[in-house]
Amino acid sequence: MDALDEPRLELLVRRMTWEADGVLSLDLVHPDGKPLPAWEPGAHVDLEVGGQIRQYSLCGDPHDLGTYRIGVLDEPSSRGGSRYVHTQLRPGQRVAAVGPRNHFALADAARYVFVAGGIGITPILAMARAADRRGTPYTLVHGGRTRASMAFGAELARLTGGEVVFHPQDELGHIDLASALAGLAPDTLVYCCGPEPLLAAVEALCPADRLRVERFAAPAVERTGDDDTSFEVECRTSGVTVTVDSGTSVLDAVEAAGIDVATSCRDGICGTCETRVLEGSPDHRDFVLSAAEHAADATMMICVSRCASARLVLDL
Repeated sequence: MDALDEPRLELLVRRMTWEADGVLSLDLVHPDGKPLPAWEPGAHVDLEVGGQIRQYSLCGDPHDLGTYRIGVLDEPSSRGGSRYVHTQLRPGQRVAAVGPRNHFALADAARYVFVAGGIGITPILAMARAADRRGTPYTLVHGGRTRASMAFGAELARLTGGEVVFHPQDELGHIDLASALAGLAPDTLVYCCGPEPLLAAVEALCPADRLRVERFAAPAVERTGDDDTSFEVECRTSGVTVTVDSGTSVLDAVEAAGIDVATSCRDGICGTCETRVLEGSPDHRDFVLSAAEHAADATMMICVSRCASARLVLDL
């Protein structure tokens, strides 16, 4: 079951296009030509690829509700989703999807700074295109290992409303983030997507209230373990109550009780297992929800978050 009851779709792969070394874009459509659910820049869809659920940012045009476009990096160290896309998925085949969902939404601002590393350009591309349409000034810095590995370069070069800077590492070294983020005005928002070292470097230089990030992997977090006590979770829809022991996640506990939950990363970065909280206060440990969403306690990522109250009641 999907805890947030998001749209479930069957999508047809209409086209696959080489975008850069190791990067393919996919155009996904409704098999019957029907309009797809609306989305905004920063959104992603969950796709079932190779028996796994994986998240892919939408990088097409939100005004085109006939097509979803995603970019997929062939990552040998991945858990198999990207390999399946590159080696087995082909035009004419169908894929199951859930979404779109958006925890990386483009908020209104007087100016933007976009920083993308590698395949992190996928959500940033849609954001830059939206800023172009709004007439909002921006700077976009796109880094990659080599020029040949940096996808969507021709599309980025056609944007006219802001400054787009390409930064291949083999030619120019690492991005000069200090210069890119120097002198930020109070009305400027910074959006960054890419590998963890890039995000950590940007976080160290940018005021937290003006920074939005999307992660590929969970950062290392040291915990003492003192707060990993057991607690009780009532799954109201299923009528099942479970005890979540120390060292066990809520997700593990409810799965062991026979409750099916959509999940992917199990590290608190993808949002697939987001679940409504009906009663109680979660101990939020995810890297998806904002500080305001954590404070609201309306939902939680049950793969990593725990309990800050006596018990939790969840919509499961």
